[in-house]
Amino acid sequence: MAGLRGVFAGFGKSRAFAVLGRALVPADRVLLRISGGRVGVGTAVGLRTLLLTTIGRRSGEPRQVPLLYVERAGGYVVIGSNWGGEAHPAWSANLLAQPKATAAIGGRSAEVTARLLTGDERQEMWDAVAEYWPAYDRYAVRAEHREIRVFLLEPLSP
Repeated sequence: MAGLRGVFAGFGKSRAFAVLGRALVPADRVLLRISGGRVGVGTAVGLRTLLLTTIGRRSGEPRQVPLLYVERAGGYVVIGSNWGGEAHPAWSANLLAQPKATAAIGGRSAEVTARLLTGDERQEMWDAVAEYWPAYDRYAVRAEHREIRVFLLEPLSP
């Protein structure tokens, strides 16, 4: 799987992937929802993917989005790259407004609290995720007008 992920990581740096990735998000969301976070487009190619459920800051309704993640510091690091687009993704604004969320991974669901990372801690986590998915560095170049948000999703104690 690591080899297949490497192939996709190279393609992931392209603008074509940004367009394709956005088009695949709805399918990924549905597959992850149906499978309880076990199977999605990303997981099919060997990527660590979670299904994040936030509360819409305007609607108050649950919103779901599939995200790549890396496990660090007892939680899950996710990056609001929006494929290097001009705006921050809506899910990241939702987390700023309401940091409590749910992360479904591999068929298990956990309540989490999101913490926006800054400074050295942000850089450390960015480096860990960019090592896993090098395309994030390319997204940062495209999004040079904004600092891409990096969150640590910390599981709540049972």
